[in-house]
Amino acid sequence: MTKELNLDPRTKLIIVLCLSTLGIAIKDLVLLSIVFLLSFMVASLFKANLKRTVRKIKSLLYTLILIALVQSIFTRGESLISIGSITILTADGVEKALQFILRMAIVIFSATIIGTSSSRSIIQGLVQWRLPYDIAFMVALGIRFLPMIRDEIKDSLVAIQLRGIDIKNIPVKERISLYSYLFNPLLIGAILKAERLSIAMEMRGFRAYGNRTSFLVLKFNNWDYIVMFLSIVITFLFFIKGYI
Repeated sequence: MTKELNLDPRTKLIIVLCLSTLGIAIKDLVLLSIVFLLSFMVASLFKANLKRTVRKIKSLLYTLILIALVQSIFTRGESLISIGSITILTADGVEKALQFILRMAIVIFSATIIGTSSSRSIIQGLVQWRLPYDIAFMVALGIRFLPMIRDEIKDSLVAIQLRGIDIKNIPVKERISLYSYLFNPLLIGAILKAERLSIAMEMRGFRAYGNRTSFLVLKFNNWDYIVMFLSIVITFLFFIKGYI
């Protein structure tokens, strides 16, 4: 739990569910911008690692430009840039591209809220929501495995650069071959880690008994109820504003 707000992890899951739902469902650009600012403010209140999150969003700028060009070619609207009779950039295409980057930013910022709670508390929260322990454990395991795989990819890229290979300057064909050589060992390593983990779980008697007990028992406080109620009400109001 966070020391700043001391909220139950289930409350954080409700907040993330509301923010991500709004980010996916809303189509109005102004409302999406408001939801983005709201998700940024909530993540900052939970003292999430916003610097790393901003770096992730910056990496999407090239994707934004690519989507703007592709959607502008196939989207009718006011032409902004054209070559002869071929429209390269339209106002609707730019708007859809901005909607895409805002949706991705909302999902990323809302996901950082879950990271402020420990995996053990997240599992316990899902179990107390009557979710089977096996599924809750797999969710927490996936949350933990993804950063490990990301770090291994970064280390592999750094190792390639230390050998004097500039990935950005090599031809596309050779770059694809390089990535294939890079990801095959990572995939095999992930499979071996999953196999060793499954053996360790079997040796420790995972699922040996039908019922499990836990020392950690989560309880809602007054702030949890207030925050959950406000989250649901704000989500409902955004939906009403977006569809009127």
